[in-house]
Parts: sequence; C-alpha cells; structure tokens
Amino acid sequence: MIGHRKTVTLICLLNRKFVIIDMSCPIFDLRYIFMRLFGYARVSTSQQSLDLQVRALKDAGVKANRIFTDKASGSSTDREGLDLLRMKVEEGDVILVKKLDRLGRDTADMIQLIKEFDAQGVAVRFIDDGISTDGDMGQMVVTILSAVAQAERRRILERTNEGRQEAKLKGIKFGRRRTVDRNVVLTLHQKGTGATEIAHQLSIARSTVYKILEDERAS
Repeated sequence: MIGHRKTVTLICLLNRKFVIIDMSCPIFDLRYIFMRLFGYARVSTSQQSLDLQVRALKDAGVKANRIFTDKASGSSTDREGLDLLRMKVEEGDVILVKKLDRLGRDTADMIQLIKEFDAQGVAVRFIDDGISTDGDMGQMVVTILSAVAQAERRRILERTNEGRQEAKLKGIKFGRRRTVDRNVVLTLHQKGTGATEIAHQLSIARSTVYKILEDERAS
C-alpha cells in the first residue's frame, strides 16, 4: 500500500506566470527562489575602468540597478557605492564581486566587510576566484583569509619599523607633525617598497608619494 505524502504548496508569480511549487520537495529552499543578487565593483585609481567588472557582474545575472560602484577619491574612507550597498542588502541576499581584491582596500578591510555581511546573513561570492562565503566551506575561507590578513599586517609593521630604524640612523627625527619627511619616503622606496604601501605605512596620500618621487627624479 502506497502511503500518502503531505504536500505543501506555494503559489507565486514567476516570470509573469503563477506557478505551484511543491515545498515538500527535499531540494526546495525558499532562499534560492527569492534570493536577490547584488554586485559591487571598485577601482583604486581614477585611470582604471569599471567596465570590465560591471560587465562580469551583469553576465553573472546581476541587474544593472543592483550594481554599486566606487572609484578612487581623495579620501580613503569615501566609498558611497559600498555604503549604499550596505543599506540595501538583507538576510538571504548575495553580493557578487569580480575578484577578491575588489571588495576591500586590503585583506584586513575585506575580512571586516565579509564578517559584517555575514552577520547580516548576506553571502559574498567572488566570480573569478570561485570563492563563496556561505556554508561551512565559506567559513573556512574566511578563517584562512583572516590568517592572511594577520600575516600581512605583521609584514607591513616589520617593514615600517625597518624603514624608521634606517631613517633614524640617517639622522631623521620623527615628531608629532603630520607632514611627512621626504627622506622617509625615499628610504622606503629605495628598499623596494611600492608607492601604495609607502602611503599606507605613513598614512599619507599616494599622490604625495608620487610627488616626492617625481621631484627626486627631476632634481
């Protein structure tokens, strides 16, 4: 004798048609029916283009009105697109980003954002890297990235200290004034430190670093 299975149905509007869904199906999950896709794209310099990232997000199924973007500006904290995205997403939503390094300014910033979205019940998926923060595997990814962020902070701190020690040996004094001594920039640059990292270490604008290096080459 064949038993009767209790069937729970849901009538909803999909693609302008009313459909009946059997919710007792083991593979059924409301999250995947009503999940909203958002996209985020960011470039770190005004010369870079957002087009490639935006195109990848659209190809992945994100609607144009749900794609938020940011371009580099004078303020490192000025990210209007990201702030709007934070306000829009809700539990169950998914944010698509083309690559890992496009979400945050550095690994630590990216981890902080991932944890913030995770607390909201929002997953982040990186298209090119094939990484998603949802599920058990996602938590493992976050743990690994957190370890990478810690290692990165230690490396920056070590290089900063080395640069300061070498500068002190050359008679450079460090005070409380916020203006940076060009010799510190030149010392770090000679050690092979890039302009972006120098700016990060000394808490100055990257344009200031470029200006000092250009003046040195011209002299």
